[in-house]
Order: sequence, then structure tokens, then C-alpha cells
Amino acid sequence: MKKILALLLALCMIFALAACGEAKTTEEPKTEEPAAEEPATEETTPAEEPAVEEPAKEVTNQIIYGSTTELSGDLGNAWWTNNAADKMVRDLIDDYDVVVTDQGGEFVYNETVVKDVTSEENEDGTKTYTVTINEGLVYNNGDPITAADFVAYELVALSPAVKAGGAKTTGEIIVGGSEYQNGEVPYISGLHLVDDYTYSITISADYLPYYFDMTYASLRPIALKQYASAPLTVKDDGEGAYLDGGELVTEEIDAARWIYTDRISAGPYNLVEFDQANLTATLKINPNYAGNFEGQKPSVETILVVKANQETMLDALKTGSIDFLATLTDGDQVNAALDLEETGDFTTVSYERNGYGKLMFQCDFGPTQFKAVRHAVAYLLDRNEFANQFCQGFGSVVDGPYGLSMWMYKDAKEELAERLNTYSYSLDAAIAELEADGWVLDAEGNDYVEGIRYKEVTPEEAGDYKHNVTLADGRILMPLIIEWSSSEGNSVSELLAVMLANGEQTAKAGMQINQNVMSFSDLLNYMYRDASEGEQYGVKTYGMYNLATNFTAAYDMSFNYALPGTSYYEQGWNTNFTNDEALDQLSMDMVYAVEPGDSEGYLKLWVDFIDEWNDYLPEIPLYSNVYYDVMNSKIHNLECNALWDFQQAVVYATIG
Repeated sequence: MKKILALLLALCMIFALAACGEAKTTEEPKTEEPAAEEPATEETTPAEEPAVEEPAKEVTNQIIYGSTTELSGDLGNAWWTNNAADKMVRDLIDDYDVVVTDQGGEFVYNETVVKDVTSEENEDGTKTYTVTINEGLVYNNGDPITAADFVAYELVALSPAVKAGGAKTTGEIIVGGSEYQNGEVPYISGLHLVDDYTYSITISADYLPYYFDMTYASLRPIALKQYASAPLTVKDDGEGAYLDGGELVTEEIDAARWIYTDRISAGPYNLVEFDQANLTATLKINPNYAGNFEGQKPSVETILVVKANQETMLDALKTGSIDFLATLTDGDQVNAALDLEETGDFTTVSYERNGYGKLMFQCDFGPTQFKAVRHAVAYLLDRNEFANQFCQGFGSVVDGPYGLSMWMYKDAKEELAERLNTYSYSLDAAIAELEADGWVLDAEGNDYVEGIRYKEVTPEEAGDYKHNVTLADGRILMPLIIEWSSSEGNSVSELLAVMLANGEQTAKAGMQINQNVMSFSDLLNYMYRDASEGEQYGVKTYGMYNLATNFTAAYDMSFNYALPGTSYYEQGWNTNFTNDEALDQLSMDMVYAVEPGDSEGYLKLWVDFIDEWNDYLPEIPLYSNVYYDVMNSKIHNLECNALWDFQQAVVYATIG
């Protein structure tokens, strides 16, 4: 529930973005293009023939957004996956959350939606939030929005039907949520429909205090008829809110993720078309939208979301087939964007990133289950040189899961420098880690001399890893072969292939890294082990992925490193599949052991968490950088920042 209210509201997520930057791996010489304007001649227009002014070029009231992450079309509230392009579309069509963030990343009540919010601490240690919404809100189809629609969100999200469909939702935070989710009772005892425009929600004492507790009050409205064929309504007879009139069905809820025609929503834009062949989306202004938290309504009539080819997207920007490119990170791309700005036909906006690019490990099978192997990979990659080549001065290496813009990083920068292992490039250090961990054999079980290293492993450690070798005496040897999933057309992947996978130092260390190129959607399905999208995805296949993560205002990792056997782990929150008690405890304490507003206490635990993470190393941070947005100069007042995304900023934009 916290992830629904806080992380799905502010969407902390593993927010799985495509690796940030997919241009050339090395800087190529720039060529000067001829100026579009021809030199003036001495010939003049005869005086008797007045000059004729050409009509001004028509400016279309639309923005063509070039997305470097491919749309998958999943509009399912981030209960299953959270592709960055899908998230942007979801945010543009659904924007009536009770709690939102402002331009500075501060949590605020959405006054367009909320009339009143109160909270009460109960004698049993629980806390109840009572929310009254404004009258007169409607969906894009004109249907009225009442408190029942907000309560419906939680009743669907925590339903046994959603759980059966493999969604990552949990009811443990709200009183009675687990019993409802497990099918023990048909209602949520901590969720009440008070009247037509008021609901209340009670939080379990086990999850209090909470550093971001304001977000506990937040729900968003959903139209039940979009999720069920049965004529469901929300009722409350005193025991708690429940659905009446039929049953939720897993297949119908899953199908709702992929509804594009006449989709019922309540945001600044309506989805009017989703082209499944070309993976593009067309959105137009929702005339029934009452405004964002400041009452702001959009004026840009149409937004087209298209896939931006990394090799040609700046050319597409020049020709007008794309109007806006967000979060450029590749140094070549940034320099090219700055060159475009000098022409006067384009503008840029820059800001430090609230995230980082990374190599991600899955830590429950194959060689990457061993910390020494993860350490060795880090030592074998010259991250400073990688960042220099990729970012070209517009970013730098980080040593944990944080970005350059975070206040925590800025406040604790010196302490982090003292405590964290920087994993400086060293073949000797990599070999030492591997030898100490038992990677000292060859394929026949003899002492290692050259080639690929092997380690004797237990049957439990061996699992079903396809490269294992079983000797005649029954010993199981695991080779140091890592299967790596990388997305297609990705310059980060290309640079990693050169500097790590195919590097001479990797072979000398006795390691082999196999690159497997696929679409970003396939990469995410394998990473999430989402068997609902195909049985192959549910099989442990790849131990390493390259992608990137951005954070929201609620830096909350409390479920991301849940231990095996817990409900959070089983529901798929822990996509690294870690098993580290200290990491799990610190990620929980960081948000649940401090009171709201106790920034000092939060910061201390955050540093401890980063320190433990840096040692366990479920991921190798590659860089954090300065983002550049570049856009056609017809676009005005569109200024994003690290905590204010395109989908939030565009409602203030104008076309001129």
C-alpha cells in the first residue's frame, strides 16, 4: 500500500529507463553545414514593384515528443511494470492524485482535487487520514468523480484478482489490507467510504512513523467499469469498504492495461490513439480537466509520443519531425544540441540528474550471486574513463544509488568519499577477489592456469545455470560466464562491450561476459521475470543488465531489497533478488525509523544504507550526469528539472 500511495504516487521505482544515451561511442569530427540563408546580392527589387511579404509559416499547436525509451503500451498504473515512456503517458492521462509534487519536488495537496485532509493518531498506534474531495470533478467522458472512485482504486489494486495476475501491490501497510488481498475477507477494514465525497484510510502501527507520511493520504480515481464487466459499486456497511455487484476477474483487469480506444481517464490529456505497430501515442487536451494542483490547464492541443532513433533523432529535430528531446546524456548529443541552440531555432534546458546509469545484477543465480564476482566486474571496468567517454564533461561517476541533484548526496558528499569503495580500475584487485572466493579451478577441476575460471559450488548454488559442469566424481563446477542483457541500438551497451565484455582485462581475469541484444521491453520482462508476458521471461536467464534509474521526491527503497520469503520479495519488488539482512533493514529504517521532517535522522540512515549497498554491490553505478532537454524554439515555458518531468511541465507550455 505504501508503494501504491507513496511510490506509485510519486513513483519511486525502479524506474526502469533505457540506458541514458545511445549515440556514438566516440566523438566524431563535426562538419559545418552550409547556412540556410543565401548571401545577399546587389540586385534590388524595382521601386515600382512593392515587396511582397511571404505569409508567416503556420505553427501547429502540438509537440512531437521523441522518446528514447520505447513505448510498450502498458497503462496499468505501474502495478506490473514501469517503463519510463509508458509512465509519461499514464501521468498525462491520469492526474487527480490527492498528493502530488510541486516544481521543487515538495509534496503538496492537490487543491484542485482536495477540499480537506485531516489526520488522527489512534490509541492503538495506527493513524487515520480523512480526505474530502471537491465536488464537480468528472472523467474525460463526463462521468462524475466521487470518493467512491478513489476508494475503488485501492479495492482493485489490492484485490486477490490483481495479486493472481502477478502485480506488485501490497496491502500490509493499510489496516486490513493483507486480509483482503489474501481473500480472507471481502472488505478492507482500514478503508472507509465516509460519504459521497469523503474517504478515510488507516495505516498500520507497524509502518509508523514514516518519513514521507503525507503520501499515505493519497489515492487517485479509477472508473470501475473499465476494470470489470460486472456492474460493480463501492459500498461500506461499517466494517470497511468493499465491492458489490459482482467479482473482479484477473483477465479483465489485465485487459484494462491495454485499453486505448475510449479509455476513461482524468488527466490533462486524453489518449486518442495508440499505434501498436509503430509504438506511437497521440494525446489531445481533455476539455473536462479541472487543472493541476495550481489549477493550471494545458494549452498545447496535441502531444505525439514517438520513438526517437538515437542515431538520427537530432536530424529529426532539425527537420521538425520531432519537436522535443528530453534528458540527453551522451556527450556527443549534448554538444550537438548546444550547436543547434546557437542557430536560434532551438532552445535547451539543463539540470543535474536525480538518478544514475548502471550495470544491474540479479543476485540469486549464476556467478553474479557471489559478491566477489560483482566486485570483480566493478574492478574490471574503468568507470572514470567510461564516464569521460560517454558524458564528455556533462557528468561524473557516482558510487551508489543516487544522483548529482540529490540533497542527501550534496550534504553527505565528503562522508561518502571517506566511506565508500570506489572500485578503482584494477585487474589485480579483480583477480584477488575471485581467488579468495574460490574461482581457482579449470573445467576439469584442476588448478586454474588460463582461460575461464571455475568454482566448485553446491547444488543449491548451482541451480539450473546452463553453463554448469558436473564432473565424474559428482562435483559441480560453475564457470565464470555471465549472461548480459542489453537493449538494441544503445551506445551505452556498445561502450560496455568495448570497455568490459570484450576487454583484454576481462579475459585475463578468467571471466567471460556474453552480450545478448534485445528490445528494451524484452529486457524489462526478463528483469522483472514477468512470466505473464511469456513463459521464457519467468526463467532465470540473465545475471547482468544495463539500464538506468531515476528517483522521485520520495527516495524510499524499503521494499526493493526485501528478503526471500517475504511478501514483498514474492511480489517482485526486489528485482535484484538480493539476500542481505543489513541492506534490507537499513532500507526500512531509512524511512520507518525517522519522523516526518527529521532530515538529519533520515540523512544519517541514508548514508549507512548507501555504505552497505556499496559493499554488497547489487549494481555498478556508471555515471550520473547533467541532463539536457532540447526543443524547437516554437515551444515556450516548458522547463523541466530533476523532480519536475515533461508530463508535469507541459501543462504550462505554449506554442508560439
